[in-house]
Amino acid sequence: MTARTLMIQGTASSVGKSLLVTALCRIFKEDGLRVAPFKSQNMALNSAVTPDGGEIGRAQAAQAMAAGIPPEVAMNPILLKPEGDRRSQVVVSGRPWGVMDAVAYHDRKGELLDIVSQSLGSLRERFDLVVIEGAGSPAEVNLMDRDLVNMRVAQMADAPVILAGDIDRGGVFAAFVGTLDLLGAHRDRVAGFVINKFRGSRELLEPGLDFLRERTGRPVFGVVPYLPDLRLEAEDSLEVPGPEGSGPAVAIVRFPFISNFDEFRYLPAAGLAVRYAEQASQLADARMVILPGSKAVRHDLDWMRSRGIDREIRRLAAAGIPILGICGGYEMLGERISDPLGSEGEPGTMRGLGLLPLGTIFGEDKTTRQVSAEVGAWLPELKGRELAAYEIHMGQAEATGPAAFMVREGAGVLRNDGLHAANVVGTFLHGLFENPEFCRAIARRLGASATSDLEPAYDRLARHVRDHLDILALYRLVGLSGPRSLDSRHPPGS
Repeated sequence: MTARTLMIQGTASSVGKSLLVTALCRIFKEDGLRVAPFKSQNMALNSAVTPDGGEIGRAQAAQAMAAGIPPEVAMNPILLKPEGDRRSQVVVSGRPWGVMDAVAYHDRKGELLDIVSQSLGSLRERFDLVVIEGAGSPAEVNLMDRDLVNMRVAQMADAPVILAGDIDRGGVFAAFVGTLDLLGAHRDRVAGFVINKFRGSRELLEPGLDFLRERTGRPVFGVVPYLPDLRLEAEDSLEVPGPEGSGPAVAIVRFPFISNFDEFRYLPAAGLAVRYAEQASQLADARMVILPGSKAVRHDLDWMRSRGIDREIRRLAAAGIPILGICGGYEMLGERISDPLGSEGEPGTMRGLGLLPLGTIFGEDKTTRQVSAEVGAWLPELKGRELAAYEIHMGQAEATGPAAFMVREGAGVLRNDGLHAANVVGTFLHGLFENPEFCRAIARRLGASATSDLEPAYDRLARHVRDHLDILALYRLVGLSGPRSLDSRHPPGS
């Protein structure tokens, strides 16, 4: 039996589509369905690595985790990773496909339709239900004829569409009605609405809900209140969060092309105050500075120099403040970065910050893999402890000195990763702070109490959304009578 489908689209970016899909994946999983997420095209600088080494958006990996299944490239066959205002690296089926500007990419969208269809079809053959996420707004009239992610996918999947709107930003009723008006013939696919991020009085909202039902003839499936301190992946993963938490300050340098910043979302729960720094003065009182990943390492290193952030980092390092570089940030801590093929623009070599004995060479091949890594001597509390992590990088390191981690490969073989020199540590490994013991160990090193446990955020989100959506109506919408109405090949709990 081919899986049923349900699609969440939105009136705009960042209205909560990703979190609604995440919640529904967990809810349907709890109800005994085999459910999988799908987003045909995602633009994100936070990405994840699948078990077979493919690269997809972090939001889809989180949705897979909520569904209780491993992430796979079929869940996000097209990933766009911006490298500037006008160009992106295009990752197709988990592998780099090219670097293009918007015009070149739109000209080649026809080549990608079959890949989108095959990926969706593969999921529908193996699951009971596929919950599909749209992108941005489906009513972008200038893009409709080459749509790869909204109504064309809904039509491909024969999926009913729920339109989500963010009431917190205002104008949600106009956004709903205007979106429907611009959808033309596609409006018939919109089954109803969900109002998200609600903070006010439900009594005061009711006249607006009545208007929406009367004006559109469609139901409101729910009003979901704003849920604070969730610490799950942001929609499309392009929005860097503001300051959060209390305790010793951790300053994360906010590069223009910062990537994979979502991996720091658990630090506040461990008793640390996290802020993203764009000026040298914002680093002055930090108890730790993190140079995160970057999608344009050479550009972002120049950006740091233009603001004096490089000088402040060297000053703090000399004063004994811990400095941690991750992936692109690790490369910046070295002595030189060479780009002979022009992977990030004009070919050339530039000086790094000179805090680690490291040289980096950018090549043609991209390393993407999940790994298990042993912590080195720089963090005595966890020395020898194995942590889950992942790698996503184009650069290859020429390093001398003690390794920060030992990465386990086949047959128990270990290889060096990263470097540490006194209080300066660098590594290619992403996802370290998603290991609770690592997060707490860093917090204790900085003097935080580190007593907070990480809340099971997926369960919390699912409970919250289940309490405020008409879940039985969604079952009827996709053609199932309720949680027990499953394909006989896949009984509940199988």
